[in-house]
Amino acid sequence: MEIINDSEKILAQGRFGTDRDGYQATLKLGRQHKERIWAVEGCNGIGRHIAQRLVADGETVVDVPAKLSARARVFDTGQGRKTDPVDAHSVAVAALCTKGLRQVTIDDVAVALRLLVDRRDGLGHAHTGLLNRIHKLLLELLPGGAKQFLSAPQARTLLKTIRPRELVGATRRRLASELITELAQVDKKIKAANKELTELVETTGSSLQDLNGIGPSGAARLIGDIADISRFASRGHFASWNGTAPLDASSGDHKRHRLSRAGNGRINRALHIMAIVQLRQDTEGRAYYRRELAAGKTPIEAMRCLKRRLSDVVYKQMINDARQTRTGPGGHAGATLQSSAADPIPMVNTSEQSLPGPADSQPRTPLLAVS
Repeated sequence: MEIINDSEKILAQGRFGTDRDGYQATLKLGRQHKERIWAVEGCNGIGRHIAQRLVADGETVVDVPAKLSARARVFDTGQGRKTDPVDAHSVAVAALCTKGLRQVTIDDVAVALRLLVDRRDGLGHAHTGLLNRIHKLLLELLPGGAKQFLSAPQARTLLKTIRPRELVGATRRRLASELITELAQVDKKIKAANKELTELVETTGSSLQDLNGIGPSGAARLIGDIADISRFASRGHFASWNGTAPLDASSGDHKRHRLSRAGNGRINRALHIMAIVQLRQDTEGRAYYRRELAAGKTPIEAMRCLKRRLSDVVYKQMINDARQTRTGPGGHAGATLQSSAADPIPMVNTSEQSLPGPADSQPRTPLLAVS
C-alpha cells in the first residue's frame, strides 16, 4: 500500500496481509487522512475482493485497469518488472494522473449471478462427464452403443433391455445403472439452477435472453462478469476485453487478421455458444457467416467475424438495458428484441483498443493505492 498527495509525494507506505487483521491495519492507516480516495488495480479481477470490502465500509474506490498501471510502471522504472512497492506506486500515479476512472460500487446482484453461473457450469461439466462414462459402458453392453444425445430416462430404458449373465457384463450394467441415477440427480439440479438464474436475471431488467443464442447461463455470465457495461467506452473496447477484436497479422502485401487469444475467456465462450446456436438456425447470423464464406474467408475466419459482430450486438443490448434501467419506462427506448447480427461491424483498425476507463470522479488528496 502507498499513500501519495496530488504532487505525487509519498506520505506513507506499508505492506499488509489479506486477512482480517491486515485489512483492518490497511483501513486504519488510510483513515488517518480525512479526504481520501482508494485506487485498486483490477476491481473486476484480482482486486475485486479488497475493493468490495472497502466500498462496503463506506470508502470511495476507483478502478485502475491493469494495462494503465503497467504503462505507469514502465515509464517510472524503464522496465515492466513487478514488485509490491513498484506496483503500489504505479497504481497510485496512474490513478492520480488519469481522468474518468470508474468508481466502484457494491455489485451484490452481479456477484450472486457469477456464483450461481459458476455452479451451473460445474453441473454442466458433471453432466457431460457422467454421460461420457455411461456411453462408454453402453458401448460394451450394446452393439453400436447408444445415440449421442441421451437423456437419463432413455438410458434407463436401454439398460432394461440388457441382461448379461457373465460377471464383467453384470458389473458394467450395475455401474451404468448407478451412473444413470447420478445423471438424473444432476439433471434435476441443472433444471433448478436454470430456474434460479432466470429469476435473478429478470430482476436486473436485462433483455439479453431475447437475443438468439443466449439462455439463462449466458445472460448470467454476461451480467455477472461485465457488471457495469458503461465501463467500456465503446463496442471496440468491449470487443478487445472479451477477445473478439481481430489482431493484425498482415505480412507484406498479404493483409489478414487473426483471432485474439487474450481477453475474458468466459465471455468469449458465451459469445461462441451464441454464434453456434445462430448457425444452427435460420438467423441473420447464419446468413452473415455464409456471406463471409462466399467472400473467400475460411470457416475459422468467418466465425471470428461473426463473434466480433455478435459482441457488438450484446454490447448494444446491454447499453440499451442500462439506459432503460436509469430512465425508466418514460425515458429512452429499450433494447431491440431482434436476435440478429445485422448491426454494422466496425472497421478492423478501430476494434482493437485498450481497456476503457469510464467516467466519474477525479481523485482528491491524498490518494491511497492498494496492490
